[in-house]
Amino acid sequence: MQFEVWAPQAAEVTLHLSGAEHALGPAPGRPGWWAGQAPGRDGDRYGYALDGGPVLPDPRSRRQPDGPDGLSAVVDHTRHTWTAHPPGRGLPGAVLYELHVGTYTPEGTLDAAAGRLGHLARLGVTHVELMPLCPFPGRHGWGYDGVALWAVHEPYGGPEALKRFVDAAHAEGLGVVLDVVHNHLGPDGNHLPAFGPYFTGTHHTPWGAAVNLDAPGSDEVRDFLIGSALAWLRDYRLDGLRLDAVHALHDDRALPFLEALAEAVDALAAETGRPLFLIAESDLNDPRLIRARGEGGTGLHAQWNDDFHHALHTALTGESQGYYADFAKAPLAALTKCLTGGFFHDGTYSSFRGRRHGRPLDRERVSAHRLLGYAQTHDQIGNRALGDRLAAGLSPGLLACAATLTLTAPFTPMLFMGEEWGAGTPWQYFTDHTDPELAEAVRRGRRREFTAHGWAEEEVPDPQDPATRARSCLDWSEPERRPHSRLLDWYRTLIALRHRYSDLTDPDLTALRPAFDEQARWLAFRRGDLRIAVNLGPEPAAIPLGRGRPRVLAAWDPLGPPDEAGVLTLPGESCVVLGQS
Repeated sequence: MQFEVWAPQAAEVTLHLSGAEHALGPAPGRPGWWAGQAPGRDGDRYGYALDGGPVLPDPRSRRQPDGPDGLSAVVDHTRHTWTAHPPGRGLPGAVLYELHVGTYTPEGTLDAAAGRLGHLARLGVTHVELMPLCPFPGRHGWGYDGVALWAVHEPYGGPEALKRFVDAAHAEGLGVVLDVVHNHLGPDGNHLPAFGPYFTGTHHTPWGAAVNLDAPGSDEVRDFLIGSALAWLRDYRLDGLRLDAVHALHDDRALPFLEALAEAVDALAAETGRPLFLIAESDLNDPRLIRARGEGGTGLHAQWNDDFHHALHTALTGESQGYYADFAKAPLAALTKCLTGGFFHDGTYSSFRGRRHGRPLDRERVSAHRLLGYAQTHDQIGNRALGDRLAAGLSPGLLACAATLTLTAPFTPMLFMGEEWGAGTPWQYFTDHTDPELAEAVRRGRRREFTAHGWAEEEVPDPQDPATRARSCLDWSEPERRPHSRLLDWYRTLIALRHRYSDLTDPDLTALRPAFDEQARWLAFRRGDLRIAVNLGPEPAAIPLGRGRPRVLAAWDPLGPPDEAGVLTLPGESCVVLGQS
């Protein structure tokens, strides 16, 4: 088989394969590349030595059976027999479910997670969004410090387990999205700098030197990242990718990396006949990311909308620290602005940043399905000192209100695992660094961050303590008992309504008609023939819905229809969806 590696600074490259050495030669017409033939088969271990140095894993390794520092293993993707066809469902009308393989079940494997896919099918979600799967040192972690961008973390089950998971998901009618990290690699086990200029000092990120997207050698680095993305979609039949923190992808070239990536993914979608998509996490509030390339945009298919989360979170909790400050001044007004305009910060002053932030979104041209709306995510839970979910501080009624606003908004809704039953388990920040100095630095940094905000040091969970990860695993006995079972039924009901009524997936932001009372803490809006009302206050609220006598389609608490004047009396901390009689 053919072995090849990009090592532009090396004078000689030796392939070490199954105990034998093979000298590679310069690849004709490919500057910096080394190539050669050797008898490799599926599972064979191999690595590359540069200029007589240590044997290193392949930068494009498809499998790291002994972790990021071990030898790579050959993977023959043709050996897998696929049994299910991808559902071929794009983002319009979708409901996503963010899942961390290592804590979705106590076993923390892809096979164990696949055993719980029936729960998601019954819930009614359409896509599972897996948090990063690339290998990292140790067994347990969030996955954002991965270092082998073409491989699957071996403790999760490796490449074959991911194929089994995708096959099982597709058999249930579920699409699969993978979270990928292109903006940095983890601090431990990263061997890319030995091979070439994968990083540049021209730009810097919160994690150190930036990935080289625009300096000398960046053509190959871009191809490396785009090739990795296409490999996930092609070799594992994934349906989409979530791109972590694209605002940290520093790129001064005329053709931005993200635009090139989007073009390549669209080409693969046309080739395969499947609606593949890219979802960006971005802190820019820049609608050009999701504008079509023909209209001067980047051409990504969707992005996370943190503004909706922040407005909803402040309305539910009253928190006002940090980036919540601007939203907390009038949370229902902020929430209404997001529901009708996409972003809250669309060129407005952000006190958290000390400057204006964002850019207006053209409501006439941007489909609302290109923004993901959510009440909770791994970031917004796990980056809290105790990893506490909304369920730790809110009543079941307010959790039902959060679900209602998320699942009836015009955005593509996304849930975080366990949210659907108000999981009582936290989701905390945990690591398993094998380098003692790095482990201690992470532990100290985490405690220093939160003690500066008033937490006692002993209250901040130790990321390296196995108990921190164990506490973060879902308790699958909870959905069977109240109040969790009642909330789960409510989520199922709302998702079923979303699939049944096209008004709830109408992507026209201009069509939503809102009303709210900041003082009384209620918000109502109309979506076509449907009307949605939530009362976040503790006392019953009289909500004027206007003409007509709509019937109750779903209600958290028993209630009658509006009176003859069109006024609905909604109990405290409750919600309702109404339709035409």
